[in-house]
Amino acid sequence: MNDQRERLAFAIEAADAAGALAMRYFQGSELGAELKRDRTVVTKADREAEALIRAMLAERFPQDGIVGEEHGVKQGTSGWIWYLDPIDGTQAFARGVPLFGTLVAAEKDDKPTVGVIGMPAMRELVYASKGEGCWWRKDGEKPVRARVSDCAKLEDAMWCTTWMQGFKDKGQMGLFQALTDKTAVFRGWGDCYGYALVATGRADIMVDPVLAVWDAAPLLIVVEEAGGKYTSFEGKPDIRAGSGFATNGTLHEAVQRLIAQR
Repeated sequence: MNDQRERLAFAIEAADAAGALAMRYFQGSELGAELKRDRTVVTKADREAEALIRAMLAERFPQDGIVGEEHGVKQGTSGWIWYLDPIDGTQAFARGVPLFGTLVAAEKDDKPTVGVIGMPAMRELVYASKGEGCWWRKDGEKPVRARVSDCAKLEDAMWCTTWMQGFKDKGQMGLFQALTDKTAVFRGWGDCYGYALVATGRADIMVDPVLAVWDAAPLLIVVEEAGGKYTSFEGKPDIRAGSGFATNGTLHEAVQRLIAQR
């Protein structure tokens, strides 16, 4: 097994393990939820799930670097860096809503290489590695190839986002309105679930004016390997840009024009 495939197998295992830990807290009374300075929520499950993945990494790939939402940065020497968001969509998780996920990604020499979006409450996993396609596992069944939609017109598209506050905070409520006006359907199926929907053809566009690197890290490789496109608002395939949007590829230029106009 080569380095890439070995790390993909590990990323799937880690996402499953972290997801199982999160589910032990989900809809329970022991969340220990707190508000962080950026208005995001953190729970005991977030911290414990990331600590679990870090412990697994220390055993399997001790020379790899780590960037995690809850426990910071660990420098590495191998050229590989892991990005961890143990519970993406903690607002949903803390409120007992199943649209949260575990994000695990690996980058080799600054190039996104492995990405996993695990949705434990939905019993779904979407994963990809460079040149190996994107795959969708549902209900523990054998994975099937994931493909983006064939929607060709903006007026027929469904678009999603995480929260309107991101548009408001960035002074881009005009973009929110334009996307809603120009598309057929808007739904607030946000956080990583929206990107999983794009990668599996159930939504056509997902837009986030604000994204941390651990949020964005798996998205580029997952969406691209599913046949779509992921870029920053500036149109670059950059997981560190602080913004991002994904489409089925066909609609990308149209969405990029709306962003540029606002």
